[in-house]
This record gives sequence, structure tokens and C-alpha cells, in this order.
Amino acid sequence: MNGFAYAQMGSGGMEALNGLLIPTILIIGIMYFLMIRPQQKRMKEHRAMIEAIRRGDTVVTSGGIIGKVVKVDDNELQIEIADGVRIKHLRTSISDVRGKGEAAAPAKSEAKTDKTEE
Repeated sequence: MNGFAYAQMGSGGMEALNGLLIPTILIIGIMYFLMIRPQQKRMKEHRAMIEAIRRGDTVVTSGGIIGKVVKVDDNELQIEIADGVRIKHLRTSISDVRGKGEAAAPAKSEAKTDKTEE
């Protein structure tokens, strides 16, 4: 009668922990190299681009406004978007710097003139 009441000590407790721990570490490692590290690299490049903005650069804001930098402050830029039209914009919301004198690419005209029809 004593034989059926004894519980056997299982060695599965440590194996179950190892079975969950190794895949979890692998998933975290893969996510770091595929998602977190490239995002940090992009943020570092964007920060360097924003710090390098100088007067005369052509910039694109996050709202899509293209203009030339007229005045540079610590956190703000004054951008001329048309003759005599200037706006203040935060440095952090600049999405692209096109460089000095580099304007937007002109749109291609779809209407072509054919001189052979004259």
C-alpha cells in the first residue's frame, strides 16, 4: 500500500526553463540586430545632419515645405520659402537637407511639342 503514494521527483523543471530561456534570448538578439540597431544608426545620422545646418542651405521640413535657411538659432531656423516670406521652424522637425543652392528637381513637362507637324 505504500508503493503508490510516493511521488517521483521530476528533472523537467530545469529543462523547461532552458527550453524557454534560449529561444527568448535568440528572439531578443534578432530584434536588436534587425530593428533597434538600424533605428539608432538612422537617428544618429539625422542628428548629425541637423547639427550641420548652416545659413544658405536648402532644407525640407517634415511638413514638406522647401526653403532656404536665412537665420540659424540654437533650436530654431528661419526659413525663406518665397521672396520676403520667412517662417520659424524647429531644427528637430527638418526631414532633409539638400545643400547649398540645390533646389527641388523640376517637374517634367508632359506636353511635348512636335515640330514635324508644321
